Formats: sequence, C-alpha cells, structure tokens
Amino acid sequence: MLALEELNVKLFADGADVQSIAEHAANLLIKGFTTNPTLMKKAGVEDYRAFAIELLEIVKDRPISFEVFADELSEMEEQALEISSWGENVFVKIPVTNCRQEPCDALYRRLAQAGVKVNATALMTLDQVGRVAEALAEAPAGFISLFAGRIADTGRDPVPMMAEAVRLLETTPRLQLIWASPRELLNVFQADSVGCHVITATLDILKKLPLVGRDLTDFSLETVRMFHDDARAAGYSLVSDPRLAVRG
Repeated sequence: MLALEELNVKLFADGADVQSIAEHAANLLIKGFTTNPTLMKKAGVEDYRAFAIELLEIVKDRPISFEVFADELSEMEEQALEISSWGENVFVKIPVTNCRQEPCDALYRRLAQAGVKVNATALMTLDQVGRVAEALAEAPAGFISLFAGRIADTGRDPVPMMAEAVRLLETTPRLQLIWASPRELLNVFQADSVGCHVITATLDILKKLPLVGRDLTDFSLETVRMFHDDARAAGYSLVSDPRLAVRG
C-alpha cells in the first residue's frame, strides 16, 4: 500500500463547515476544496455570497469550487460569471443538465470561451464525460466530476468506468477528472490506481486518514477492546436466574 504522500491523485476536501475547512486548509495533503448547495444547507449557511467570501479568505492558494443554483440556463450563466469573479482560484460548478434534463453543453462552451474555470458536476455516464469534455475543450482549466460513489450505490463497479473516463480526457490536458462522492477511504487508492486526477472526500472520510497503513493485528485488538469496554460501560450482565436455568 502506498503512503498518502506517494499518491498521485490529489485529495480535495468536500464540505461547508467553515471551521473544518480552516483546519483542512492547514493540511498540505489537501490540494483543493469543493462544496455544493446541499452541503451548505446542512451546515446552516444562509448567505451564499458571504459564505463564499469567508472561505476565500481562508483558501487563497488552492482551487475551490462553488456551485450555481439556478435552473434556467441563462440564469446559470449569470451566476457563473458572478461566482467566477470572486477569485482566480474559483471554479464554478455547473450540473451536466438542468432539472428538465436539458444539457448544459452550450453553456459550457460559452463559459469556456469567456475564460471561466468550470467544474462540470453530477455526471454519471461515460457519454456525459465525452460530451462535456468536448464542450470544455477551450476552457483555461476545468474539472469533470464523475460521481463514482453514486454509481457504486446502484450496484455497479465504478472503477472500470473511472479508468475509461481518464482515457477519454487524455486529449484535453487542461481538464481533470474528479472521483466524486466516494464512500470509503479505499476509494482514494482506487482512484490513484486508475490515474484519476482528483478525489473529493467528506469530513467522515478525511477523519480516517490516520488509519492508512495501520497494522491489522493491532487494529483487531483495538476493536476487541472497544467491544469489551462498551459492554462494561453499558452495564450489561448475564447473571443466572435459577428459575430460568435450562434443564438437560
């Protein structure tokens, strides 16, 4: 197993908790940040612009992605231009379609020509990867977020698909593939093995980083002790009641 420092895949922190983001900004293993409206809502964010500006005071030297929330393509474009203006390290997350399943390909092209750094998000098929890569071919830089975790949730193995997506992006070197919505720390090593450029990770996954390479015998003993200590703390007892004795 490779050490985290030896991995080629870049680790991005995914979340909307300001304190957590500030802590991870001090971690040199974290190479970028992403968020989305769902995470922001869960974190209690009320003022989108104020939240973003606060994060940009913390994250100044690494890419950070903020997502549009309009559904009309024209309004998406207005929001994208506004969000892009917030900083040189800002990438604008644009979903692969709107809620009516209208593709955002033409919008990607216009934003790419305008010099906007786009993070195309919510992709789940290789056809989408190919179309979006073509639309963003002229972008100064960009990410394509293929939601491997959600693909896995359907019972499909995402690894072969991610490997093929990496191949599809070989002709567009300014675009990087993101392994989005990972479900476990193992996904970091799987992403690295197929040459994926970036993987996002939520706080729950990032908390497991110290476990990488852990001795399994020691980990087993720690687990045994955890079960034992929790049973004692709960006061469990199986003191025999003579009235319930099994006769044999």
